[in-house]
Order: sequence, then C-alpha cells, then structure tokens
Amino acid sequence: MHTLGTETAFEVVNKVKALEAQGKHIVHLHIGAPDFRTPENVVEAGRKALADGFHGYTPAKGLLPVRESVARYCMRFHKAKNVSPEDVLIVPGGKPTMFFAIMLFGEPGAEILYPNPGFPIYESAIKFSGATAVPIPLLEEKGFAFDVDDTLAKITPKTRLLILNTPANPTGGVVPKKDMDRLVAGLEKHPHVAVMCDEIYSRLLYDGGEHTSILSYESIRDRAILLDGWSKTYAMTGWRLGFGVWPKSLVAQAERLQINTVSCTNAAAQMAAMEALEGPQEAVERMRSAFDGRRKLIVKELNSIPGFRCALPKGAFYAFANVKGTGIPSRELETLLLNEAGVSCLSGTSFGAFGEGYLRFSYANSEANIQEGMRRVRAFVSAKVRV
Repeated sequence: MHTLGTETAFEVVNKVKALEAQGKHIVHLHIGAPDFRTPENVVEAGRKALADGFHGYTPAKGLLPVRESVARYCMRFHKAKNVSPEDVLIVPGGKPTMFFAIMLFGEPGAEILYPNPGFPIYESAIKFSGATAVPIPLLEEKGFAFDVDDTLAKITPKTRLLILNTPANPTGGVVPKKDMDRLVAGLEKHPHVAVMCDEIYSRLLYDGGEHTSILSYESIRDRAILLDGWSKTYAMTGWRLGFGVWPKSLVAQAERLQINTVSCTNAAAQMAAMEALEGPQEAVERMRSAFDGRRKLIVKELNSIPGFRCALPKGAFYAFANVKGTGIPSRELETLLLNEAGVSCLSGTSFGAFGEGYLRFSYANSEANIQEGMRRVRAFVSAKVRV
C-alpha cells in the first residue's frame, strides 16, 4: 500500500471545505468537473429507468442496448471501424478502465510508459502493479505533446503498455494527427506493446481542432484500449459512468476484473448514459463553447500576472501555467494561494515530477469566478513576490 499514490485534487477539496467551514470564501479552480447541470433529457432518462424498475444487477459488461449505443458512438465520433458491443465494458467512471489495463500488463519486471505531467493515477497504479513506471516527458515547448522519437526510443523488450492521453489533463495539450500517425507506424515494429489511450476529453477541442482516436488505426486495433466516458462531455461526473473498448483478446480478462471489483455499473445510470449518446447533442456544444470563452479569458488573465506565463490550451478545460518566474516551488505556491489568496488550484507536481514550475487552473467555473480568482492571484503575487 505504500506504493499507492493518490489524486491531490481530492485532498485539496478537503482543505477547501475546512477553510470554508471557518467562513473563508474560496474561488474553486482546482477540480476537473464541469459546473453545468447534466442535460435534462439525460436526467429524465435516469428517472424513468428507476420508475421502470432498473433496480438490480446488470451483466458485468453492461446492458446490451447501452453497449450497442457505445459501439455506434465510437464509430461515429472516434472514426473506429467495426466496434462490436462485445468489445465494450461499461464501468463506474474512467478510472476502472485505466486500472484494469495497468493490472493486466503490470507486474515486477515489466515496464509501462506514461505521460508526465499526466493524470496521477497512471503512475500510482503502475507502481502498485509492481511494474516500472517510465515517464514520457510532456514539454511546454512542444505544446505539451510527446516527442515521437523519444517515446519510441523508450520501448524495450520489457515494455508491456504505453499510456496516452489526448486531450490531456493537466496540460490541455492535444496530440497532432501527424504525431499519432508516426507513433502508430513505430508501434507496428513493436507488436509486444499494447496501447491505452485516455480520450475522456475527446469532445472538448478548440480552434477547429479534430480528435484523433487510437481506435481509428486498424494496424494496432488488436492491442489498443480506448478509455472514454460521460463525465466531462455530458457533465455527469457524479453519475460515475465510463466505458472501455477492448481488443477481443483482452475483453474477457477486463470483464473478470470488473466482476472481482465492482460487479457491474448502476443499472438506471446506464439507461441515462444511453440517452446521453443517442439524444440531442446541443448541450455538448453549448458547454464546449462556454469552456472556449473561459479558456481565452483565464489565459489572458494568467499572462497578466507577474512571473506567470501560460500557453493557450487546445483541449480539455485546464490551463497549465508556467510559474517559474515567481521563484516559488509549485507546491508551496499552491498552498500560499489557497491560504492567503483564497484561490484553489493544483501544483504541477501533483501530476508528476515534470510538473514542477507549473500550476493547473481548471476553467470549469464561471467567467465571474475566474475573473475574481485571477484578481486575487494577481494581487497576492504583486504584493508578495519580487519578479
């Protein structure tokens, strides 16, 4: 258990609640959760499912109509070919898919490549499995995309799994199609390496950007795992809904892990999930458009703060600000901003060692709150930091 890490966002949630219990007002820019309500047609589908008696266990892989809906969705939005409902596993959130994949391939003596800075559970679960966690540096000068040649050079005979994330948490970086093409071409020479691509933010792209899914590459489809779900796209974080699309050779093993851990995913929530995919999509675009406006606002504000600089993210809803100009370590600055400025954010080191010198601000909050948060950060830095 000492090898198992955590997700700092939830630790900061507890600190925020404690400060608010003391009467302090905190601007929340730390958590990666849309501030919108779940679309009403989805909520109504959940209500109807409960009224119609969806109260019991479902098959471990999920209800067949829901898996059929996911298969259609993947062929429509991920440009995948021939996704069968039998390849789909409905899970409670995004984490089970990554955890199952890492448990399938991780063991002492194995190596798993993962993005750094990246979602903290990647590194945590890899180490828990006994495997060696090999970081793929995501560098600001490359738009927080990985270097294809460097990534392929890290593959050894011990490598079992490569983890990708696009659009990415915490950086907002997006893997360009040309880089994904080159990576897949390189992976064709390493048939012993599976790939899990976390595409949970795939509907949140800006400036006309298009998502490139791992499922669109037939040459590695037999060892590619897709992680996606409903939390970010449909503002359904609390519904705990995700899905994985698995190679046919692995889906039975993933299903067995599901049976051994959570049995199945909430029945009524699955019906709401199907409505989200099959029903009107206007709410998705409204939320994406709102995030786009907030993205431009927060980056403009961050770049006006002494010692800060921030590139415009291409996806997700995070601004990953370079704060090296302040001379304050990331974790210390996170704490100071929370306790003295009343603004919650996350240290870049919450996402790996290569996150030192950065802070992650979530712009999944209103423009008014973003402006107030940035005003407080600017006032604190201007008064306390010599730049």
